[in-house]
Amino acid sequence: DEFISSPPRKTVRFGGTLTDILLKYQKGDTTDFELLKHQLSDPDIKDAQIISWLHEFRVSVAYLTKDLEQLVKILLKLPWLRRSREVVEEYLGFLGNLVSAQTVHLRPCLRMIVSHFVPPRITIREDDVDISDSDDDDENLSENFNTCHRALQTVAGYVPSTPQFLMPILVEFFPFINKSERTLECYVHNLLRVTVYLPTLRLQILELIIEKLLKLDVSTPQQDIEDAEETANNCASKEKSTEEGLFDMEEDEDRRGNKVVSPSMERMAHPLAERLDILMSILFNYIKDVCHVDGKLDISKTKDLYRDLISVFDKLILPTHASCHIQYFMFYICSFKLGLAEAFLDHLWKKLQDPNNPSVIRQTAGSYIGSFLARAKFIPIITVKACLDLLVNWLHKYIDNQDTGANAYCDVALHGPFYSACQAVFYTLIFRHKQLLDGNLRKGLSYLQSLNFERIVMCQLNPLKICIPSVVNLFAAITRKYQLVFCYTIIERNNREFIPVVRSGTRGDLVQTCTNPLDSFFPFDPYILKRSKKTIDPMYQFWEELSAEDLENLKKPIKKGTSEDEDDDFLKGETPQNDGVVEIAPNSYESTTRSPVSSIGSPADCYVPFPL
Repeated sequence: DEFISSPPRKTVRFGGTLTDILLKYQKGDTTDFELLKHQLSDPDIKDAQIISWLHEFRVSVAYLTKDLEQLVKILLKLPWLRRSREVVEEYLGFLGNLVSAQTVHLRPCLRMIVSHFVPPRITIREDDVDISDSDDDDENLSENFNTCHRALQTVAGYVPSTPQFLMPILVEFFPFINKSERTLECYVHNLLRVTVYLPTLRLQILELIIEKLLKLDVSTPQQDIEDAEETANNCASKEKSTEEGLFDMEEDEDRRGNKVVSPSMERMAHPLAERLDILMSILFNYIKDVCHVDGKLDISKTKDLYRDLISVFDKLILPTHASCHIQYFMFYICSFKLGLAEAFLDHLWKKLQDPNNPSVIRQTAGSYIGSFLARAKFIPIITVKACLDLLVNWLHKYIDNQDTGANAYCDVALHGPFYSACQAVFYTLIFRHKQLLDGNLRKGLSYLQSLNFERIVMCQLNPLKICIPSVVNLFAAITRKYQLVFCYTIIERNNREFIPVVRSGTRGDLVQTCTNPLDSFFPFDPYILKRSKKTIDPMYQFWEELSAEDLENLKKPIKKGTSEDEDDDFLKGETPQNDGVVEIAPNSYESTTRSPVSSIGSPADCYVPFPL
């Protein structure tokens, strides 16, 4: 009964063997050939049929020349991934035979494999409209990806030149940033897996991934991310207040008692920031997995990866202004071993002092040195002192060379690297002065006095006029407190020479534009991507808010320039009222007062009065 009720199996053969069909086709008889193509294209083709045909194709690969390209394309479109294990094994054997006998089909084979590095496309019908989307919930994705990598390794085993043909295909198939997070996550993950068994491609693949992440990073400024988070939090608060009273008291108490972090709380409100967050987490995990074997740091592998990453850093990151997050891959790998951090600092130092480098690269290198020394917890104070010695000695030599020259005046275009190095020194001192003085105050003060900050501050190049005011004012407060140098005479003189630059605001009023002559930024400003920041936070030095005693010492401030609100008062003929210390963050986007939202985790800008 079961045999009678079951449908008849489709005929696997017609017109003789595969070899007969291909020979007839070469002689002009295309009837059986067309039937063959039709059967292979059948969406309902059975596993037994696929296995039977593949077995014959493996024997007849010598006939699959360039003339039969159409037939090969049909074979490469066979739905082999989601079939039985027998089909998968037969197909992998077919791919190996095909590329070894007919290398002309290598590129189509590689394109087919790489096309499966992302979730498959499915058609969703909404309101009588067919919408194509990726199947992000496919439970077999992991197994399918494993099979794809087996296929790629099989092809690479038969054709040694596979890497040079593969790389352009990997670039071509990289998804657009507006694709789903899952699609981008899968593709980047699979690219990094390729580097494990094709190590000659690692540098190029890392460069490709970091280039895409860099574009994503600069497309999502930190202020936009913070604004999106603030808007999302406000909306969530409104929804929560609307829902009050819908739950009884006991339920509310249970919910407060069990603090469960929902997935939505870890999502970034900004869609591009969410994608960047996921991909940065993958990159961090990759760096960790490559550098550690059985939980222990492998020095050799770590050094090799460091060389690749520093190469990508030089090519892509260093020439890019004001990226927010992507540069943290260097921060992370340097945390594994002090030698790597010192190598990174030495690399930046050579960039800064080399006059053959473009001025903008030298200035950026200075910004990286200052930010890295200030923010990296894993850098001991002895290394900080060594770097300060190098920077300060270079500044003094620079001043020596300029004192008698015709260019000994304040000009960013002429002395950009000098001002960048000054700001790196000031910024490092702001963050590290307590550690420099900790333990033995007299010895610490003696060291700071030996740096001769007074000569740097008083020189004709006038670095206090060029560096970001928030940094200048905190540096002035600290050096005054420890009687290292008296900056306020120069600050007051610079204030008198300061000409406010105004523009028309959105409401027609006049507001001051942000002035940052050096166009500098701090590359390692606080990391704000929710998932991946868990990797960075344990090794990151956050700004410690000033104590009441410190604030008392700083007293009532005098500001370099004025805030936007006070500019309005000044322009309207009103007198601004200053009731206390103004705190802002010396970050990458300002030289004057900004919203406190952007100052999280950064030092406050304390404008210190000129002592009478």
